[in-house]
Amino acid sequence: MGIEKLHLEDALEDSPQTRSLLSVFEKDAMTLKKYTTGLHNCCQRIMKAQNELCAATQSLSQHLRDFEIQKFPLESDDSVLSSTLKQFSSYLDDVSSIQQVLSAQFSETMMYPLSRFLQADLEEVTTLCEMYQIASNEHDSAMNRYMRLPKKKESERQKSEYNEELYLMRKKFHQTSLHYYSSLNALQYKRKCSLLEPVMGYLHAQRAFFQMGQDAVGKKEIEDFLNNISTSVQGVQQELQTETKKTVELIDSLEQQSAHLYHAEPMVDMPYIPPNTTLTQKAGYLFLRSKQLIATKWERCFFFTVGGNLMSQAREELAGSLVLDLNEPGVLAEPHESDDRRFVFQIVSPKNKRNVVLQAENEREKDEWICTLNNIVRESGYVKGKGGGPQAKPKERTSSSSSMSKPGSGSVSPDQASISSMSSTGAVPKTPAPTPSSSFVADAPIQFDLLTPTSQNGGVAPSLPGPPKRINPFDQSANELLDTLDSAIDNSTFVESFVVRFLGSMEVTTDRGEKLVHETMRQIMAARAIHNVFKMTESRLVVSSEAMRLIDPATNTLRTTFALADISFWAAHPENTRLFGFITRTKPPGATNSTFSCHVFDCNISAEEICQAIGTATKLAFQALMEKKAMEKIQQVKTREKNILLQNIQQLEDAPEDEEDSLHNLPLSPDGKYLVLTAADESEDGMESGDLSQPMEKLTVESMQQPISDSFDTEDVEPESEA
Repeated sequence: MGIEKLHLEDALEDSPQTRSLLSVFEKDAMTLKKYTTGLHNCCQRIMKAQNELCAATQSLSQHLRDFEIQKFPLESDDSVLSSTLKQFSSYLDDVSSIQQVLSAQFSETMMYPLSRFLQADLEEVTTLCEMYQIASNEHDSAMNRYMRLPKKKESERQKSEYNEELYLMRKKFHQTSLHYYSSLNALQYKRKCSLLEPVMGYLHAQRAFFQMGQDAVGKKEIEDFLNNISTSVQGVQQELQTETKKTVELIDSLEQQSAHLYHAEPMVDMPYIPPNTTLTQKAGYLFLRSKQLIATKWERCFFFTVGGNLMSQAREELAGSLVLDLNEPGVLAEPHESDDRRFVFQIVSPKNKRNVVLQAENEREKDEWICTLNNIVRESGYVKGKGGGPQAKPKERTSSSSSMSKPGSGSVSPDQASISSMSSTGAVPKTPAPTPSSSFVADAPIQFDLLTPTSQNGGVAPSLPGPPKRINPFDQSANELLDTLDSAIDNSTFVESFVVRFLGSMEVTTDRGEKLVHETMRQIMAARAIHNVFKMTESRLVVSSEAMRLIDPATNTLRTTFALADISFWAAHPENTRLFGFITRTKPPGATNSTFSCHVFDCNISAEEICQAIGTATKLAFQALMEKKAMEKIQQVKTREKNILLQNIQQLEDAPEDEEDSLHNLPLSPDGKYLVLTAADESEDGMESGDLSQPMEKLTVESMQQPISDSFDTEDVEPESEA
């Protein structure tokens, strides 16, 4: 079947039959354009999907590689899962590369021919159609004007003009028609190749993609790898099914065994279970009574016995804290009546003159706790136990300042540090023997407590002026010290507050080093675990541009202060984001060398935030110090200039009044308006003023008659640039 065409010979005649046939071709071209636009949209969706698939495959490959750098608490660093995912990631990289090649082939063989057909051929037909309509209208207008010419001879010139216009319009119409007809005729041929090329390119690209995929993924190596992984996964699923079955059986068994524990107080129809009176270790939740002013508060905590000590630990805490040392003489657990509550018992410590009041869930729990605590006291617990080693003889605490005291107040002796550490453990913890390359002081004690006068007698830290005072919450005069602290914080340009817990501090040999801080953290945490130290002193760390302060959150009193100039280094733990430490310098009076101590803290937020706050505070403090030095330099310059001015004025006042030409004897300028310094004065002033940027060489006579405050302009002096 032949292809329909428009006859170019009929273009100039422009008969109705030609116009009718032209409208058919135009309608066909518009329908073809609409269909081609839809085809282009479909191909574009395929292109976008292929690009998205390529990007998604790359993202999946990268995500599988990131598994290796994740810090899973229960996953080992050299796990089989990590290496398997890494191998999968390498295979996905090969697949992603093939997909990128497929995407490039889609762009060249599918999208490019279709876009060229739309933008070049179909748009050309649309443009020629518009030009054909314009040329036809202009030809009709020129024909109408020509045909309206009258028969008068006077209109020969007008006839010639209209005839020329008709010639031009008809020629333009004929040329436009020829191009338009030829484009419509060519479109009948182009439609076949332009619609087939994109689909043919799509299939060619897919065939090449599958062939490359077969070569890349169909290797024997990958097949063996997938078979091994599939076998491993099936084995894990079978283990999971077996474990699930065991877990269901265990859950049923535990539910049956724990049925009597669901009721806090056993029901009447339940069998009686007597308390176990032979226990020497016990753990569980109890309610602890604490008094706050005139009110009484009961708080639920987890209590346990370890090493002859009764410990408590809240749910959000990482370690327990010491409640009572059961090794002390006279400790007794007995029932107690308190606050109209049931199942209450108390632990009496005559030595500390302290009663710990606790409440259990039922009568059986209360009796077991009383028997267990008394058994520990009777057997002397950890100190006299068979498995316990020799214990150091407990010593009384002294009010000596600890290594956490204000820098410059002196270092702590080993005895004092040992006393502070025994407050929690009853022993003298020391660091392990250092290696030759160690940065720690040999046999350096670790201090686990913040010992300040506040903790002993309710006084204040020695870093504040005046003698230690007791804080009375009902006395307004006792808050003057707190007002002084608040005013110091308010005057700071940068202030941030954090809740921290003191873990310990120890002496080191150098004043900086990230590895040194990390090793100190390890030493302190290991020592706390070895000596069963669970108590941590909680404080509010206020970081300002003036200093770092530790404040007691309960009484809002100052515990200790660290000057920013004495803090030489700080760092956070690389793995435990809640640990940080810093190194301070201390130079005792009369000593030639400084000592260095590393202090370790635990916090509730990221330790990096606290380290950033310390860095910001030290930066602002350094800037303030530089500005202060610059202002002092400017003030010295102003003072020297003022002294020169006063000397010149004094010379004028000392001149004789009866000498008429006394002013002429002064070294004035030729116009008589300026006072010129002599060579001796200039050299003397130069020695006095140093390297002033603007030395004063002339002084007007009028200015000497004005007041000193008016003639001394502070704006004229420029400070010397700091090196």
